Amino acid sequence: MKHIFQKGNDPSKPTLLLLHGTGGTEQDLLPLADKIDAGANVLSVRGNVLENGMPRFFRRLAEGVFDEEDLINRTKELNEFLDEAAEKYEFDRNNIMAIGYSNGANIAASLLFHYKDALKGAILHHPMVPRRGIDLPDLSGKGVFIAAGKNDPICPAQESEDLKSLLETAGAHVKLHWENRGHQLTFDEVEAAEKWYTSI
Repeated sequence: MKHIFQKGNDPSKPTLLLLHGTGGTEQDLLPLADKIDAGANVLSVRGNVLENGMPRFFRRLAEGVFDEEDLINRTKELNEFLDEAAEKYEFDRNNIMAIGYSNGANIAASLLFHYKDALKGAILHHPMVPRRGIDLPDLSGKGVFIAAGKNDPICPAQESEDLKSLLETAGAHVKLHWENRGHQLTFDEVEAAEKWYTSI
């Protein structure tokens, strides 16, 4: 997978896995990593799927309707890429914190839904529930921050509430942060994510 790796100056810190939104690239969220934890490793990945020329992490059938088979396959692909990247760049595979926006937040949530040890935790900006009706792995001890917009036309408020509930039922500690905004990534929610990150 096309990516950028930047080595941090403190090996005890998590590696920040950056996952862009639809139409983004591996450059998009680099400023977020700097804001959340300037001393951490950064692994920023570009999605392998194209939708009308726009990179994504998995296919969808329509707005808000995921191609479930592709989601499962692409989640596996990303999880295996993380195994390879940890070996190549010599970072702790068990200490990865995902930061995802929109489509990137969805694939990060999917990693949590499908693989117990894929992530240590996640910061999810405007995610949806990746899959329903499945048993989640034991996520005890994992921290998840969800940033959601009360007026988000793409990601209804109920999606954020449902995702929080599903993750908590699996044992994760979840903080749900609301903005009176739409689907855009705001400075305020990034600031809230940074405060949450430094407190865990």
